[in-house]
Order: sequence, then C-alpha cells, then structure tokens
Amino acid sequence: MHPATPPTTDAPAGRTHRTALSRRRLVRGLLAVAVAAPLTLGAAACGGDEPADPNAPVKLSVFWWGGDARATLTEDVLALYTRKHPNVTFEKTWQANQGYFDKLATLTAGGNPPDLFQIDDNYLAEYAARNTTLDLTSYQSSGAIDTAKFPKSLWQYGVVDGKLAGLAAGENTQGLVYNKTLLTRHGLPEPTTGMSWEQHIAWAEQVTRRTGVPGTQDPSADYKAFWVWLRQQGKDLYDGTALGFTAEDVTRWFELWKGARDRRATPTADMIHEGNATDITKQLVVTGKAATSWVWANQMPELKKNTKDELGVVAYPGDPSAQWARASMYWSVFRGSKHRDVAVDVINFMVNDPEAVALLGTDRGLPSNLDLRAAVGESATDPAMKQSIAVETELAKTFGESPQVPIKGHSKVRSELIKAAENAQYGRATPAEAAQQFLAACKSAIA
Repeated sequence: MHPATPPTTDAPAGRTHRTALSRRRLVRGLLAVAVAAPLTLGAAACGGDEPADPNAPVKLSVFWWGGDARATLTEDVLALYTRKHPNVTFEKTWQANQGYFDKLATLTAGGNPPDLFQIDDNYLAEYAARNTTLDLTSYQSSGAIDTAKFPKSLWQYGVVDGKLAGLAAGENTQGLVYNKTLLTRHGLPEPTTGMSWEQHIAWAEQVTRRTGVPGTQDPSADYKAFWVWLRQQGKDLYDGTALGFTAEDVTRWFELWKGARDRRATPTADMIHEGNATDITKQLVVTGKAATSWVWANQMPELKKNTKDELGVVAYPGDPSAQWARASMYWSVFRGSKHRDVAVDVINFMVNDPEAVALLGTDRGLPSNLDLRAAVGESATDPAMKQSIAVETELAKTFGESPQVPIKGHSKVRSELIKAAENAQYGRATPAEAAQQFLAACKSAIA
C-alpha cells in the first residue's frame, strides 16, 4: 500500500502523476466554462498592509515542494498571474518533499516565513494552532475566495477550529483498484462500490481460488482504509485533540484481516510488507501479486503506466458516504504577511482561473473547481486520467461530511499503524496485543 507520506517526486501523497494534455486544447475547453466575472485582485480587502495604490509593486514569496515538473508548472502559472497583474512578482522557492517541513518550520520560527506556502493535512492543524496560517473565512464569505464550485467536503477539510486555514489545491479520494483483465480472463465478477467488507473478502477468496493470485492486498496497515472503516462504524480517527477509536476497535479491524489471511484472500505477510513498503509504481495490483490494491483514486494513470492489463477502480468497501473529498494538499497564507490580500487572490487565481487550471492540470490532484475539472476530463488525452476523473466525479455523489483535519502527531500514528499491523500479520502479536501496542503508541504520539 502506498503510504500517505508524500514521496520525493513530482507530487506528494496520493499524487504521483501529471496528465498529458494538449495545453492549447485544454485552455479552449476551460475558457468555455469560465465564469463571466473576471477574478479581481484584492477583491475582499480583508486586511494586511496593502498599498493604497493598487498598482504599487508587490513581491510575494512562495514556497512549495515537488519535483522539476511541478516547479515548471508552478512557475508558469505564477508568470501568468504576473502577466495579468504586472505589479505583482514572485520570489519562488521549492524543493523535494524531503526536509520541506523542516525548512518551513525554520522559516516560520526565524521570522522569515513565505507569504504563500504549500502544506498538507499532516501539518495544517499544527500550523493553524500556532496562528501561522491566515484564517481565510472572511475571504470566502466575501467571494474573494470562490468555493461555490468546490465539493463542500473538500473546502471543509481545510477548516481547523472553525477557521479556514488552507484552501485545497486539488482533490483525492480513496480508491480500490483492481485488475479487470485478470477477472475477465477467469470469468469473475468485478468488485462494486457498496459491497460490504465481508463481501469484499469473500470475493477476494474466490479470486484466489480461481486465479492463483491473492484476491486483495491486506490493508490492515493502511490508515486510509482504517479511517474509512472507522467512519462506517460511527467513529473517526480523531475526536478533537484525542483519538476517536479504542483498542477494541483496532482489535476488530486486525481480526477482520487475520480472518482474510487465514482464508488466503490476501498475500503472505512478506508480500503484504512489499506492498506496504514500495511506491505506487510497484503496487501489487500492477506487479501481478494481488488482484487489488488500496490507493488514491487519482493514482490510476501512474498505476496504468506499469501494467499492460486493464484496471478498474471503485470506492473502498462499505458505505461510500464514509469517504470524502480529501485535499491532496493546500495553499496557505502566512498570517503576518504584509500582502495577504494579494496572496489570497493568487490562491483563488490558481484554483478558479481557467487558464491557470489549464496550466496546472492535475499535478496537485484533480482540480478543486468541479466545472474546470470536467473540462480537464473532456480535454484529457490519457484514458486513465479520464477514467480517474470520471470515477471521482461519480464517487462525489456519495461523499459524506469531511472529518476534522488530523491533529499533531498524525504522521507518527500512521507509521505506528504499519508497525502494529505487521506484528499481527507476521504472528508476532495477536490482533488484541497489536491493538494495545498501537493505542499506546498513538497516545504517546499525540500527547
């Protein structure tokens, strides 16, 4: 399973691909759905030491993580903003994910934070609690940040303690990807959205028997799957500043998958570990070592590059309303920025301007603006990307309310789940023992 920690590639968690689009064709498509009213610089005038002269020179510092491809796209879109607002220029800094948050912490602690910076849900709550991030609520209310075309649960996933701390740069949701070619070859049914967890395991057991390929990767170490399962039980990963689950909940989760392993519905422990430890290009569904993998729905194009087989994707098992429109990452503004109105306008530009969205494509996730996302889908030349957008669009009809943004210590919680689940998978601990170990580690992580 692909860990949520962003890899040192073009994109972080859940985003490891760009869509090959004809830029000219995509711009035409996006312009066709553009809102008639143009974006206006500083529309809200919500604060900051903005110059009285709206044409006075403004220089914003921008910081983000990613690879060369993301850097090029981001620099292109910032240059486009400058062409439309010649008085605004940018001091651009970017680096690979490794060490990014260490650098951001150093900048903010040293009193030299960027005006505008990229952040993810591992750290958003922490930075909001420090009053580092500007509350964007008033900008949203005034229309300076337009979320009218966003899935509600997408922008809500940037709210921390009642304040909009970050705006989603793009969207992900959980996806169960399966090998359609393998199933068709053996006359087996495809998994469907809405099947229960028990039905999924029974289906996977049948796949193993008929094909010799384990029916499903074991997701007991995958926090995404555990989180969705918890929400279907009326629980959540977090409850305020505390954990939202008990040792008994974790025991049930681990026992569910021990039963699946005992029925040979999943691979062996060594193979499960391989799936946990490798990147998206080597997930078991594309290496032929399992018929399904638990990933992000918009990772389909990258998976497809690594197999000749046809792939399908559905929601995770159980009630699909437990899933939500997850921000792949956010743009946040430094609370003390002298040009925060302009920085806010830049964010709005990147997510709502048709030309800007055309330039950025799907590098930071599926476009947050649903109208512009549809135009991206129509103009996409990559069949896997078209499929990914279509699937997420369909799943969006069933999305429930977003959970709270993860609290400080979330990264440690994720890594401890892997450790505890693998102890159960290898038989080093019973499900109950592994659950107790996990709960103790989690409480320490969030203390």
